[in-house]
Amino acid sequence: MSLLVVGLSHRSAPVSVLERASLPADAQSKLLQDTVAAEPAAEAAVLATCNRIELYADVDKFHAGVAELSTLLAQHSGVGLEELTPYLYVHYEDRAVHHFFSVACGLDSMVVGEGQILGQIKDSLARAQELHTAGRLLNDLFQQALRVGKRAHSETGIDRAGQSLVTFGLEQLAAGEDVQGWARGKRALVIGAGSMSSLAAATLARAGVAEVVVANRTLDRAERLARILAEADGAHVSARAVPMESVPAELTRADVAVSCTGATGLVLTAEAVAEAVEGRTGAPAAFHEEDAPTQVRPLQPTSLGSDDNCPLDLAAVQQSGVQQTGFSVIGEAAVAGMDAATLEQHAAWVDNATVDRRLVGRRGPEADAELIVALAATAAAVGRIPERRRPEQVAPLARPRPVLFLLDLAMPRDVDAAAHRLAGVRLVDIESLSEASADAPMAADVDLVRRIVADEVAAFGAAQRAAHITPTVVALRAMAADVVAGEIARLDGRLPGLDDKHRAEITQTVKRVVDKLLHAPTVRVKQLAAEPGGAGYADALRTLFDLDQETVAAVSRAEDSTEKNAENRGPA
Repeated sequence: MSLLVVGLSHRSAPVSVLERASLPADAQSKLLQDTVAAEPAAEAAVLATCNRIELYADVDKFHAGVAELSTLLAQHSGVGLEELTPYLYVHYEDRAVHHFFSVACGLDSMVVGEGQILGQIKDSLARAQELHTAGRLLNDLFQQALRVGKRAHSETGIDRAGQSLVTFGLEQLAAGEDVQGWARGKRALVIGAGSMSSLAAATLARAGVAEVVVANRTLDRAERLARILAEADGAHVSARAVPMESVPAELTRADVAVSCTGATGLVLTAEAVAEAVEGRTGAPAAFHEEDAPTQVRPLQPTSLGSDDNCPLDLAAVQQSGVQQTGFSVIGEAAVAGMDAATLEQHAAWVDNATVDRRLVGRRGPEADAELIVALAATAAAVGRIPERRRPEQVAPLARPRPVLFLLDLAMPRDVDAAAHRLAGVRLVDIESLSEASADAPMAADVDLVRRIVADEVAAFGAAQRAAHITPTVVALRAMAADVVAGEIARLDGRLPGLDDKHRAEITQTVKRVVDKLLHAPTVRVKQLAAEPGGAGYADALRTLFDLDQETVAAVSRAEDSTEKNAENRGPA
């Protein structure tokens, strides 16, 4: 069996696709159950966050596994397979491990170095364990990923390379201001009481907001979060809980609102946001038409030269009339940059100092003459050849200062994207965070984390390959023990008068001989099996010693049963 991951993330898919493909908790559970029920997969775990959806599985066939996992992702996400496929990525075996460890360290996050992914990995493992879809491979993988992520954060400065999504989002809302200075004294509304919303509430409280109002569909959870905020050490924030029905009224009072719920529809429509702004300002919130065509200021024609050095011999052209079949230009820069529309307007196209007849709709001497006469007439009327220049942009009207700041961390989105265009509103969502994080600076510590990931991938691969041969080694030693027991029993038949002392000494001697004979080969075969390409040593050992495959499988099942008992205690 081999590790396979099929998924999509903010790196491979636009936010609109990620939004539609997002999986609520019940859909994740159904996806896991259907995956392990499929033929190619023996284990499965799903990692679903606001900017990634990945399905991990232990499969026995690569191509069949990719096809099955892709189909299941499409079915459970509700996005058609043909539409989803271009955005999917596939990692297999060591590459899958490398990808997952990079994810755990925050290297693949929208904000490099963010640590929230570790909690999400832990939750994913707990879900797979609860549904009994994670076996030895995925338990080892996820446990090791958690350790690698913790190591990256403790041994390097990866935290300095980026912030949590919440902190980064607040920085974007502050638009260059110091977050604490921007947040001080503001009233905050946090919609949702999950892990991301709790982090947002705590971050706002530390930043110095005067009040945090928590709204949630389950009021008990909102009250619990508000109580934690109010009772935190050094807390200087007023915190209270409200039901979801109170959001419109609270939004009118709030200066900043953070939303991260599991809702499948919009929590805040553009109309609701507009009403909140109107309630604060007393004036209707107008939509700022950012997508309207940009106004341009028309330019007066200009020329590169005067009549004395005009690139056209106007007199010659005018005298020749329609019989003129062509002309040459001295300075092609005067008409360089003309496009097809310019050709229609001025009836000439200059290329390499000649009239380019290939780009003229009509061909022939008469057509050329008409073009030349038209160009001459234009030049004679204005006294020069008009030069094409890029129109100067008219500066757009400045937007009014925001009175309501919205941070939408949900996937699919909680806040209507149309709120971006509301005057007096600044909205930061997953899509705008993705665009902003593309230019975020990378810290030198990222290279250290990449080396840690590479080392850990090699160590994990070696451990897995060594574990693969362990049942065979155990079966070999069990067979040797059976041989020793059989020979001692045969000795008892030949020497029935042998006393217990001598019998025990003989038995111990035979065992020592067998152990010494097997020690070097079994140690060496484990070392060889841990190296790349060492999987074949288990097969060789079974063949050389004629080990029963069912015996080896029974050992493996016994080990799995022991490990499952340990797994029930939960992830580390």
